[in-house]
Amino acid sequence: MKHKLQALALAAVTFSAASAFAQAWPSKPISLVVPFPAGGTTDVLARALADKLQHGLGQPVIVESKPGAGATLGADHVAKAKPDGHTLLVGAVHHTIASSVYKKLPYDFQKDFAPVTTIALVPNVLTVNAGNPAKTVAELVAQAKAQPGRLNYGSNGNGTAQHLIGTQFENLTGTEIAHIPYKGSGPLVTDLLGNQVTMSFDTVTPVLQHIRSGKLRALAVTTGKRAAALPEVPTLEEAGVKGIDIGTWFGVLAPAATPKEIVAKLNAEMVKVIQSAEFRKRMDEIGAEPIGSSSEQMAAQIRSETDKFAKLVKDAKVTID
Repeated sequence: MKHKLQALALAAVTFSAASAFAQAWPSKPISLVVPFPAGGTTDVLARALADKLQHGLGQPVIVESKPGAGATLGADHVAKAKPDGHTLLVGAVHHTIASSVYKKLPYDFQKDFAPVTTIALVPNVLTVNAGNPAKTVAELVAQAKAQPGRLNYGSNGNGTAQHLIGTQFENLTGTEIAHIPYKGSGPLVTDLLGNQVTMSFDTVTPVLQHIRSGKLRALAVTTGKRAAALPEVPTLEEAGVKGIDIGTWFGVLAPAATPKEIVAKLNAEMVKVIQSAEFRKRMDEIGAEPIGSSSEQMAAQIRSETDKFAKLVKDAKVTID
């Protein structure tokens, strides 16, 4: 009985200390770590969130870029950061794919992070330079078959959604297209505009303005349904390439040991921003669908997609040492 009372007393003290810690949070600026260079979808979403989030939290929210290794360097940085709610990762679907693509990762995406909320879902789109003669997916496939290994596609890095989509596209169309990994959408789009890379399967956000201006041509979206921002662009399924249904979600995660009270506060404040009319208007402008899920929903999504992509990665034979 004595030991039981001591255990209860210790638990009460621990809970009280955690609650006091959570109430004092945030005590300094909060860093949103973006694992890609500036200019890409992750960066755009992080800045849109940070701009409004800092008003609700009463502290500056700083977007910090830590690109490299298919978004895994930034993730590793946050996984090892102090779990005090001041250093957060803007993660994406890429991280669930990387779990299967990379043979050795310095972190476990499911065990080393506490999901906070999913910010938005953004469709991916097969895009070529406007100077490319291909006006349809069928014409692009014919072009690739006529020049095996001569065409290329750029991605945001090895093990990202674009890399997996590109590999699937090759397998399903019987083509051989070279893969060029970039550190992020910014440099990739620059080379696509300069016609130094043939095509990309990037998210809609970084290419949308260039598609609308006529500098780039969208041939198909990679999701199961058409994108609201590009309603005239067919899906790959409609264009004759069946078997690809991948979009890119983006969300916020904290180091795993972050107090639950802080994760709950972060979720409440972020969902408030994401569901606001102003944020939704900004998402419409960049072709994104705002989500604002619970921590539990995001965790379930990560579990489900990690299993899903493990099979796709195995079937597509995508591996990184």
